[in-house]
Amino acid sequence: MFTASHWGIFEVQSCGSGTCPELLPLTDDPAPSPIGAAAARAYQSALRAMRPSVRKSWIDHGWGAHPELRGREGFVEVSWDEAIALAADALACTISAHGNEAIFGGSYGWASAGRFHHAQSQVHRFLNALGGYVRSVDSYSLGAGSVIMPHVVASMDHLLASHTDWQTLAQHTRLFLTFGGIARKNSQICQGLAGQHRLDLHLQEMVRRGVRFVNVSPVRDDLHVDHEWLPIRPNTDTALLLALCHTLLVQQRADTGFLARYCVGFDIFAAYLQGQADGVRKDAEWAAEITGLKAEKIRRLAQDLASVRSMINVAWALQRAHHGEQPYWGVVALAAMLGQIGLPGGGFGVGYGTLNGVGGNALKFGGPTLPQGHNPVETFCPVARIADMLESPGKAFSYNGSEYRFPEVRLIYWVGGNPFHHHQDLNRLLGAWRRPQAVIVHEQFWTATAKCADIVFPATTTLERDDIGYGALDRYLVPMRKIVPGWGEARDDFDIFTLLSRRLGRESQFTEGRNTTEWLRWMYEGAFERAAQRGMHWPCFSEFWDGPPLLLPASPEPVTMLSRFRQDPEGHRLSTPSGKIELFSARVASFGYADCKGHASWLEPAEWLGSPLAQRYPLHLLSDQPHTKLHSQLDHSDYSVANKVREREPLTINVEDALARGIRDGDVVRVFNGRGACLAGARLSSNIRRGVVKLATGAWFDPDDWASPQLERHGNPNALTADLPSSSLSQGCSAQTCLVQVESFHGTVPPVEAFRPPPFRSRAGR
Repeated sequence: MFTASHWGIFEVQSCGSGTCPELLPLTDDPAPSPIGAAAARAYQSALRAMRPSVRKSWIDHGWGAHPELRGREGFVEVSWDEAIALAADALACTISAHGNEAIFGGSYGWASAGRFHHAQSQVHRFLNALGGYVRSVDSYSLGAGSVIMPHVVASMDHLLASHTDWQTLAQHTRLFLTFGGIARKNSQICQGLAGQHRLDLHLQEMVRRGVRFVNVSPVRDDLHVDHEWLPIRPNTDTALLLALCHTLLVQQRADTGFLARYCVGFDIFAAYLQGQADGVRKDAEWAAEITGLKAEKIRRLAQDLASVRSMINVAWALQRAHHGEQPYWGVVALAAMLGQIGLPGGGFGVGYGTLNGVGGNALKFGGPTLPQGHNPVETFCPVARIADMLESPGKAFSYNGSEYRFPEVRLIYWVGGNPFHHHQDLNRLLGAWRRPQAVIVHEQFWTATAKCADIVFPATTTLERDDIGYGALDRYLVPMRKIVPGWGEARDDFDIFTLLSRRLGRESQFTEGRNTTEWLRWMYEGAFERAAQRGMHWPCFSEFWDGPPLLLPASPEPVTMLSRFRQDPEGHRLSTPSGKIELFSARVASFGYADCKGHASWLEPAEWLGSPLAQRYPLHLLSDQPHTKLHSQLDHSDYSVANKVREREPLTINVEDALARGIRDGDVVRVFNGRGACLAGARLSSNIRRGVVKLATGAWFDPDDWASPQLERHGNPNALTADLPSSSLSQGCSAQTCLVQVESFHGTVPPVEAFRPPPFRSRAGR
């Protein structure tokens, strides 16, 4: 039998009665991730939610009682019938009294490998069967990029699916410039499933063929091949990009023919580079003062880019910052001035190394999908603005050129994901989370999200249900057979929603008369027909279900992003208003946003090492993706726990910064700013720029006092990050814009309690 996850495809071994299954990686995977191998044991954990549980005040005083006690009081375990009745009553009463706009359908996490038991699809389908819900839009990962890029060149979905393939890069690219590295840890994972992990092989082949790598990053080791390191100040990449553009302009190295045929607005952008509007020339000397890099190095880099076939890559982290739209726009502008967009091995990338599969050669194909139905509620919230929505119902906000108002949410229904991991300024979120009358979640483990709910439905894990594994950037279709029974009384999301929809009189709308097996067959047969239209010959469902994973065809031709647009810009117009690359966007300019103008611009971040606040908090905190888990998933696994320092997430700090503070490797340190404080374990390194520290996300939120947190004990950086929109355009998150101070922690180190279930109580009077 086989199963699949974000981290890989696994063959199941040693699955006898009462034993923990062993997950062996796919034999065709050259570099399997160790995360998935630790999953089976992590699923059989005392942290599992075993039975339906209801917050004590709801049991004693009825639904909606004392929301201010979320996270502070224990739970009562109840029967499935009672829990379903309470949840159905809360949903029905909320809809009756306030309408469907009072329900927020929260589900934020990566698309699961299993395409039927995909939490987002399930909860959205259920709530649509009830008449709709307030949805979130965009993502914490790509909020700014997803909104700006369609104005400039194309949607992020289109770009990620059409990146120039690695083989073409190895053959044609001579200089690979990457902003934010190409981190191996990020390429372990993918939305949907990850099949073969080949990043290291691709990079090594590029090195063998003579490709030169330049890494612009505060961190040296986010690129694992020999490279030139430019240790830039965080959040100043846009200034460097503008200076590179300025150098090309004044040295007459820009490709004027490409700019004239394929772009609009270059004259306006060029005037900005020369300071005609603000009196500031965006030259190398100007950028050197901002970035901390040498002016001569900047000029030489621009000349080198223009001299050979060059690829310019930008990591997602750069747009998770205040004014995060600007470096993405700047990368496109630089690539356009070089004139290599659409040529094999040239142009730009917005995700090499961020996902396994970007730059792969998978044939683009729509796999098995569960339809979510129609949502008649038009109200939405940008996902990074959830705390704003809960705190300020009715408040106006801007988004992508229009004005909206936050709804008044009375009930949160959250399935999949962990907002107490993804969101910024978690102390603020904790207060906002207590405002609605009801919070209902499906959870596998007792995370902070579960501890802050009113009703917790125990959900099954991947190994405890049947499904079909697929990922849009991968080449495998996997029969995911149920391997072990559900833990405790856990049930599938589909089963839970079937019970709820039955009680609410919407079962036929939700299930359409199909059980899980029938849905899997229906989804497979739909994909089967689409595959046949593409010339693929699949086995029937029964043969597929009893067999090994299917390896789908590769793309028959090399992939070069935007090659067809370059060959025929009229016949293959872009989706921008002009049909061309917009170095100046009249549409964005018309919005009138001071924090996102009509072209790539240097806009000083709210917090950075060049701001006055750095006198008080002199270290810039980066919060990156951990290598031992995906976000906070499986933080309690043996593999994740083994990486911690004295039970806490490691903080990487420059050796000299540590010595100046009397910090030794392995010390527990206090990381703090005006928003909060957390404890972490110090790891000293010479591979991080002075003035910068790095604390990976993913530690389960563990405040010292759920009523009024003063100290997060586990190393969660979002106890410190600012809940600040990247701009009025996207309202994305600004997690990477964060200044802190670090000091040795003195006194008794408090125990970590993140991995302890909440207290369970009896009913009143018992």
